[in-house]
Amino acid sequence: MRSITAIGFDADDTLWQNEQFYRLTEEHFQKLLGDFAEGEHVSARLLEAEKRNLSYYGFGIKGFTLSMIETAIEITDGNVPTKTIGEILDIGRDLLRHPVETLPHVEETLRALNGEYLLVLITKGDLFDQERKLAQSGLGDYFDAVEIVSDKSATTYRRIFSKVADGPERAMMVGNSLKSDIVPAIAAGSYGVFVPHALTWVFEHVDAPIDAPRFRQIEHLGELAIVIEKIMAA
Repeated sequence: MRSITAIGFDADDTLWQNEQFYRLTEEHFQKLLGDFAEGEHVSARLLEAEKRNLSYYGFGIKGFTLSMIETAIEITDGNVPTKTIGEILDIGRDLLRHPVETLPHVEETLRALNGEYLLVLITKGDLFDQERKLAQSGLGDYFDAVEIVSDKSATTYRRIFSKVADGPERAMMVGNSLKSDIVPAIAAGSYGVFVPHALTWVFEHVDAPIDAPRFRQIEHLGELAIVIEKIMAA
């Protein structure tokens, strides 16, 4: 019996660029509020708002845009110009239109694994935005199942891998977020393969579970096949 029959992939900053567009938007937001506060202060207050609002808006661009508006109101003591609110909405909409830039080694890796393993896209965020990016990426045909979730936990991975595959123990999760992709997948009983990205949202930072027997780390997706081969041969 094969030790791995299903492989889950995160989307944002694992298959395609994402965080870099948020960073550019945040820089624009800092400039919009430049008359009221220093850039670092604006970013710190925005992060506080994002964390505070996750339970209300979830992950994604819409929640990010609402958090920018809330931050602008707070920093200006309610005196934010109407024009600035409009500009914040504009840069939020721009985020929803950014092009999809596939990361190196992604398509060749998915092509090689397709048909050999059941491939599942497991991503969190805004439903419409994630569907748009998947469609524009041209990668959709490589996946046997797509799961867009509000958050990722061990329960999430147990549910998905039990529903579409042979259970979490015979599955692997691949992603750039230790907090969302790797730690909870390992807690569910799966393998977790960490693919670091140069830009990762601070909220996603946790220590790597280096002592976990099912933890692996690679530099890029081009190395995934080697990791899988070693696990299968063990």
